Amino acid sequence: MHRWNVANAHGAQMHEAVAILRQAAKDGDPADVFAVTQRAIASALKVIMRADDSSGIIGDACRDLLALHPVLAVRVRPAATKLVDWMMQFQFDNECDFFTIDPVAYAPALGSEGMALYRVKLKERETTLGPRPPEDQRWSSPHSIEWFSLDWNARRLAVLDRDVDAIIRTHARDRRVAAWFQETAVALMEIGEVDTAIGWAQQATEFDDGHQSRWAADYWCELLAEHRPAELLDARVRIFRRWPSSTTAGALYRDAPDVWPDHQNEVMELLTAHPRDAVLFAQNSLKDVELAWNLAHSLGLNDARTWSDLVKVYEKRDPLAVLPVYTDLVEGELGAADAKNYRSAARRLKKMRTLAAGSSESPAVDEFIADLRDRYRRRPRLQQEFDRAGLP
Repeated sequence: MHRWNVANAHGAQMHEAVAILRQAAKDGDPADVFAVTQRAIASALKVIMRADDSSGIIGDACRDLLALHPVLAVRVRPAATKLVDWMMQFQFDNECDFFTIDPVAYAPALGSEGMALYRVKLKERETTLGPRPPEDQRWSSPHSIEWFSLDWNARRLAVLDRDVDAIIRTHARDRRVAAWFQETAVALMEIGEVDTAIGWAQQATEFDDGHQSRWAADYWCELLAEHRPAELLDARVRIFRRWPSSTTAGALYRDAPDVWPDHQNEVMELLTAHPRDAVLFAQNSLKDVELAWNLAHSLGLNDARTWSDLVKVYEKRDPLAVLPVYTDLVEGELGAADAKNYRSAARRLKKMRTLAAGSSESPAVDEFIADLRDRYRRRPRLQQEFDRAGLP
């Protein structure tokens, strides 16, 4: 299955099999389904190690099987020793190390004695690895995968124990990465520590100006919206000022309907430094196509994708006004010899003829097409695409 299309087809069949197992879990003997699921996991892992799963279809099927396994284990309640052995083998003696399993999900099936045994097995495994490597050397250490699995289990067991201090210690680690602050917040939310979680999400947001802090800002606002709505607007304003974009402006606009006029001037002023974001915000959030059109021209928008999306909407208002923009888009596409660009340019030119039909601009459009045909007369594929589109 080294070929992409073959792997995708096999992955689709795997998803069908997972659906059958899910249905069987509802209707059939859970013990039989559990055994089949466990064998299916072993088979799926062998497959993904030898397949081109660049589309992720097989990986998603593997994750679905791994999500079903603990659900069935809770219903079947297999012998704790056997289940612990399987969990240890999966994590530490497996050719495939792409996936994790969650001891929290298995805890109801294992019971207190089974979980105690599982913790003992983890400790025994740790003692075989020698001294723990420093954090900055973990991935270059001889047992990097084992240390990763042990650390993952430590984090999940801290959640299972509902131990706030342990959650902070295992998730925040040395506090060098914004994402670790957010992971701490997520784990704290799992055990209902809302206020503490919000505090950690805010710390993640304020950590630096990088993309991880930007992602954390969304999570922080998500928590505020659900648990402290009175604080949401202030957070949205702070986030927009820190990362002015169409996305942060749109979130502020959405969450401040009653006081938007108080923030409108500041938002638009900051977005003028980012023409693409200003246009996207006006078009997609404000739903003001006229404003978006004016901003695109006054701010010198040079993003072809944004122009393309804008003219598709604006042509309904003023068909002739968009012709110069379509001209620029076509010129840009034909700057590189590429069949895909030829097809797109031909479609745009056909659209231009439709928009200009019956107007004084119609001859100019046909002259433009004639000029392109002459200019690129040594590109037979371009001529072919123009002919296929019915261009003169």
